[in-house]
Formats: sequence, C-alpha cells, structure tokens
Amino acid sequence: MITPALRLADAEIGDITDLVDTELYPLHDFDSVRLQALIEHARAELAEDGCCVLSGFLRPEALAQAGVEGQQLSPKTFYSRRLVNVYFTENDPTLPEQDPRRTFMERTSGFVTRDMIPPDAVIHRIYVSPMMKRFIAACLNEEVIYEYADPYAGLVQNVLPTGTQQPWHFDTNEFIVSMMTQKPEQGGMFEYSPMIRSRTEENLDGVGRVVRGEDRDSVKILELNPGDLQIFKGRFSVHRVTQVAGSRERHTAIFAYSEQPGIIGRAERTRQLYGRLSEAHLEAEARKVRSDALLD
Repeated sequence: MITPALRLADAEIGDITDLVDTELYPLHDFDSVRLQALIEHARAELAEDGCCVLSGFLRPEALAQAGVEGQQLSPKTFYSRRLVNVYFTENDPTLPEQDPRRTFMERTSGFVTRDMIPPDAVIHRIYVSPMMKRFIAACLNEEVIYEYADPYAGLVQNVLPTGTQQPWHFDTNEFIVSMMTQKPEQGGMFEYSPMIRSRTEENLDGVGRVVRGEDRDSVKILELNPGDLQIFKGRFSVHRVTQVAGSRERHTAIFAYSEQPGIIGRAERTRQLYGRLSEAHLEAEARKVRSDALLD
C-alpha cells in the first residue's frame, strides 16, 4: 500500500483531516455526536484538575512524519542552562526564605522557535488550522481562541536531550496545548499540581511546598506518548518535566493559544528561553499586554 503524500499548509482552508485520526476525533464534523461527547469529556477533565489528554490524536503516517520533522528541527534548538525560580523573576533577598521566589532550580531545556518551523510542517499545519482552534476553544468552553502573537513562542518544539529537564514553572498564557512527537528512553515525565493558583490568589505557601519537594500529595504524574494531545491550564497549575536519560531526545510540540489576541511573552523570559528578542517583544514590554496581574 502506498501512503499518499501529506498536503502542504493552506492558510485559507486549514483542513487537517489528513493528519488527525478523524475516526476518533472528527474535527471536520463539529456537530457530530462523537465530537460533542469528546468536547464534554475534555471540559469535565479540565474543570476537575486543569488537564486533559486525548490519546492517538494523529494518524500513524502523520505521527511518523512529525517525528522525522522533529529530528530535522532538532539541530536548530537553542539551549541555555541557568538557575530560575518558578516565576522566572530575579532573586530578591528581601523576601522570606520560604517564599517560592527564593527557590532556584536548574533549567537545561531547549527550544526551536516558530520562526524556524516550516509552514508545511505537521505541527505548524495543526497550530494554524481553524478546525483545530475551533475544537480547542470548545474544549475550553470559550467562544474563540487566538494564536499566540509572539513570533517565537506561538509554536515551539521543546527538545530535551539526556540530562536535561524543565523545572517547576507556570506558563505565560492561560492554557497550553501540546503533543509529544518523540519519547525518550527514560525520564521526561510530566508532573503538575492542579490549579494551585488562581487569577487573584498566588498561593505562595502552596507553591513553595511543591517546588521544595515538601508536598508530593498534590502532584500528579503523566506518562505521555507520541501522538497524545494534551490540553493544560499551565498558567494556574505549576508543572515540570523530569530529567531525561538515554540517547533519544524528548520532542514536544507546544501550541500556544490565548483567550485574548495580541499576547506576547515578557522580554526577560523570552531572552532566557530563546536567547534573543524581536521588535514585537520590545513593543509589547512597553505596553505590557497581559490578561492578569500574576507574578510572572
């Protein structure tokens, strides 16, 4: 059997039925009983603990291509190694020792930014598809969601070689949609403390106990697999990826959407993560376009 070639991205149509397993996830038939049931399931999961995993989201041939493309993108990864706290803020010695802003952890992860990911790549086609955005918005019980306006962070491939990790942190935008495209041999587990803070309450004591390892009871552990689509309220649930081991890198596509248009990452955090800034970041820093007043 000859597998048909995957189509290039079409900004006008955004049809990704050749990529998504429509038997399981009929995104093309929005009003179908099956898709509406999936949406209700996702809403319930997100309401319970801010996380929903949809297994086997991609067709096998699309997942295989995404894996190959991820390997091709890997040499473009920007790596940095530095100590960060959960909010990516500078050390403030005037704060109490138990304040989580005083706890610093080594971050050794790497990213390929959106401007380096070809528009016809599987993960880029998924990210820009109106079909995908409508589905994710419905799962989040939103009328509409927007692509993250950040020219680097809207879509990224997270790359974790052996010995690297993502320490405890919160996300900049309200929620993150991600999909693993390559699983490491060992490690790389996703851990999170569900909805540990809100728009109006930082819960510094609770966050501090998690990041210091004093509270493991509130922490959930996920073993994700390639092709699993994860919807996660990472702005409110502190989370991390444990250290990877083995010769095979951990690759994850991160699709950043927002409830509001025009959201761009803070300049200092962008510099830490991606090693550079664009004019858009400098302009946004002056405007400080944010959806809340949380620490990060």
